[in-house]
Amino acid sequence: MKQLIIAFLFTLPIVVSAQGFGDRRNEIETYKIAFLTQKLDLSAEEAKIFWPIYNDWQREQEEFRKERSQKMISFRKISEIEELSDNQIQALITNDFNMRQRELNLDRRYYSKLRENLPIKIIGKFYRAQEAFKKELLSKYRNGGRPQPN
Repeated sequence: MKQLIIAFLFTLPIVVSAQGFGDRRNEIETYKIAFLTQKLDLSAEEAKIFWPIYNDWQREQEEFRKERSQKMISFRKISEIEELSDNQIQALITNDFNMRQRELNLDRRYYSKLRENLPIKIIGKFYRAQEAFKKELLSKYRNGGRPQPN
């Protein structure tokens, strides 16, 4: 119970900021926090280290997604590739590569922050829990349900 309270206190800023984006996003983030808390089973000291790094990472990922989404909107507005010059097409493709590289760099930077501060086994649990969360969430929504913490 103590770990859940610590996790809640460290993740409160992310949950509060998500409220502006609707109930669904808030619900998913709350579910994800509960899911990670259960799967990681962090000590109080580990939680004090993990959750601020996680919150910063989530914030930066959200900012990156917004930027990428804006750039993709302009790409989606193009009705036909044939209407573009070769240079314009090349620029779109290169931009996509650059965006993916930036996302990878972001992930590597936060992996390094975790690695500097936590044992690798905890980090491994975190990456495994993230994948398990994605699968579980997709499964629940495909079946018409809403996420429920375990």
